[in-house]
Amino acid sequence: MTVKASRTRRGIPGFLELIRFSHTVFALPFALGALVVAARGWPSPRTFLLVLACMVLARTAAMLFNRVADWTLDQRNPRTAHRHLLATRSTALVLLVASAAGFIVTASLVNRATAILSPVALLIIFFYSLTKRFTDWTHFFLGFALAVAPAGAWIAEIGRLDLPPLILGLGVICWVAGFDLIYATQDYEFDRTTGLRSLVVRLGVERCLQLAQWLHLAMFFALIGFGISAGLGLFYYGAMPLIAAALFYEHRSAARLDLAGINRAFFQSNAFVGLVFLVAVGIDRLR
Repeated sequence: MTVKASRTRRGIPGFLELIRFSHTVFALPFALGALVVAARGWPSPRTFLLVLACMVLARTAAMLFNRVADWTLDQRNPRTAHRHLLATRSTALVLLVASAAGFIVTASLVNRATAILSPVALLIIFFYSLTKRFTDWTHFFLGFALAVAPAGAWIAEIGRLDLPPLILGLGVICWVAGFDLIYATQDYEFDRTTGLRSLVVRLGVERCLQLAQWLHLAMFFALIGFGISAGLGLFYYGAMPLIAAALFYEHRSAARLDLAGINRAFFQSNAFVGLVFLVAVGIDRLR
C-alpha cells in the first residue's frame, strides 16, 4: 500500500475528505445570507441550527450519492483514483441513507413547507450526479443543486418563496456553473476518452473559460439584483468590488491552465466570494 493510500484510510478525516467537507463553504454562506435577509435580522436559534443541520446533512448525502454513482469512474480517473481508498462502497451507502434520512427528519422539524419539499430537494441534488452521462449541461445542474440552499433557507424562515431568493438562486446557478466549467478543464482528456458529457468536451477548454467569464458576470449582476429586491443598503453594495476582484483572480489563474493554480484559485476565490457575501449581508441586516 502506498503512503498516500495508508494516509487516506483514517476514519473521520478520511470521511471528510471523501465528501470534500471543506467545500461546504461554497453553498453555506448563500443559505445563511438568505436566512438573515428573510428574518430581517437574527433568525431564531432554533431555525438557525435546523437550517445549518439541513445544509450539512443534504450536502453530505449529495456527495455520498456522487461517490457511489461514480465509484468505478473515480477509480479510473487519475485525479480521483484515491477516493475509493477513503471508505468502502458499502460504508458510503450506509452513510448515504443515514444522511438523507437525517435531512428529511430535520427538515420536517422546521415547518410544513420544508417537510413537504425535503424529498424534492434530495432528488434535485442527487440528479446532478447522473447528468454527465446524458447531457453537456451538467454544470448548470450542479448550479441548480446548490441554488436549492438559499431557496430552502428562505422557506425555512417564512414558509414560502419570494423574488429575492429566486434572483439569488439564479446568481448561484451562474456562479457554480462558471467555476465548475473551470474546474472541469482538469478532466477534459478523461471525460473525452470515456464518453462523459460536459461543455468542456463539447466546446473545448478555451471557449468554456470564456463562457465561465460571462456566467460570473451574470452572477455579479444577480447579486446586485438580489440586493435591490431585498432592500439591502450601502454596506452590501460596498462589498461587490471585493467579489468582482475575487472572480477576476480566479479567471486570471484559470487562463494560465496551471492545474495546481486552478485548484488553489478555485477554492480560495470561491470561498472568499461566499464569505464576503455573508459578511456584507450580515453587516447590512444586523447592524
